[in-house]
Amino acid sequence: MLDSVKIARRQSEIRQALAELVGKEDLTDDETRSMDDMDREYRQNETRYRASLIAEDEERREAGDELETRSDKEWSELMARFEMRQVALALDEGRALSGQTAEIVTELREKGGYRGVPVPWQALEIRAGETVASGTPDPIQTRPIIDRLFPDSVASRMGTQMINIDHGEVEWPVVTSSVAAGWADGETANVAGPTTFATTDKALAPDQNLGIQMRVTRKSLKQSGAALEAAIRRDMQSCMAQALDAAIFLGTGANGQPLGVITGASTYGITDTDLSGAAAWSAFRAAVVRFMTANAAGSPSAVRMMIRPEVWDTMDDTYIDTGTGVTEWDRLVKNIPMQNIAMTTNGLAAPAGDPAESIALLTTSAGGVAPIFVGTWGAVDLIRDPYTDAQSGGLRLTGLVTADVTVARPKQLEVVSGIQ
Repeated sequence: MLDSVKIARRQSEIRQALAELVGKEDLTDDETRSMDDMDREYRQNETRYRASLIAEDEERREAGDELETRSDKEWSELMARFEMRQVALALDEGRALSGQTAEIVTELREKGGYRGVPVPWQALEIRAGETVASGTPDPIQTRPIIDRLFPDSVASRMGTQMINIDHGEVEWPVVTSSVAAGWADGETANVAGPTTFATTDKALAPDQNLGIQMRVTRKSLKQSGAALEAAIRRDMQSCMAQALDAAIFLGTGANGQPLGVITGASTYGITDTDLSGAAAWSAFRAAVVRFMTANAAGSPSAVRMMIRPEVWDTMDDTYIDTGTGVTEWDRLVKNIPMQNIAMTTNGLAAPAGDPAESIALLTTSAGGVAPIFVGTWGAVDLIRDPYTDAQSGGLRLTGLVTADVTVARPKQLEVVSGIQ
């Protein structure tokens, strides 16, 4: 029991005893001394009570911080024990799920409907320390599976925020009005206004589905063993990252795709500046200045930039002065940190035209608000198809993901096109 609770109970007992003594007309000497003792104890307990509350308040805050993060830690630890191999065997052979894998699948099924086996997003992450089971004696030794080459994901490097939604739609009210302050012109004059405070809703809707179909041959099932789990996880994760990256930036908004921020710049209200000139720091500097004048960024170091490798090649070969050896790229990285620059061949279209022109995207996070929001609904729905390839003993897996893209504040993004 807490000390403050014990002291509070004792104070209540003292008050009750004093009330009985005060009600008497004639007090004995012992009763008078008892009243003095209880009065002294009551005043001492008041000091102890305040000290106990101060000490216990600090303990409560520490316990509260632990409770706020305990659920996330426990969930992460539980996710680390999810086995994709159990899912593959359940889909292939009908084997029952067990352990933490069965617990996670059951919890995911309670939150949403899935035709196949729900796979949490965390299970597709590449886990450190993964090993390949040792092979059996054979003239041919099978080495670890060599993964396909996928482009690195640049969505997170550009400040994109991923939001997981159980069901329904999610929207954010964004302030679109321009409420301004004004001085009163005179002793009895009114201040400026009134100005309407208006908002616009930016919604994420589950209208787009991304699908991955994987054909697992019988040889792969028998040859790879436990390594198949890690290989399938890595391949699905990389494939999804590639497709989502392309959709976030270049999605057409048609044929089932979400509307990407570059393709839909005019729809989102993003400023698109046609440079129609050589790649130079001055072109990007003008975009950074627009960020700063719009209060979206406080300095060039707060800006993130995504370019094609061809733009880097051109800028690194363009010298300001051959005598100093300083290039346009040197001027760029002097103001925008290298860790804020992402080069991609997946998120940006290849240069086209004569002369060849490319596009760059600049973003910034203002007031803790991400420039791009990507919503994903539920987990990855993994569905088996043991019939199509039944004659060859193979298995087909289909992974379904529902996702959408939106921009909250277009002033946090800038598109620079026509970079030659």
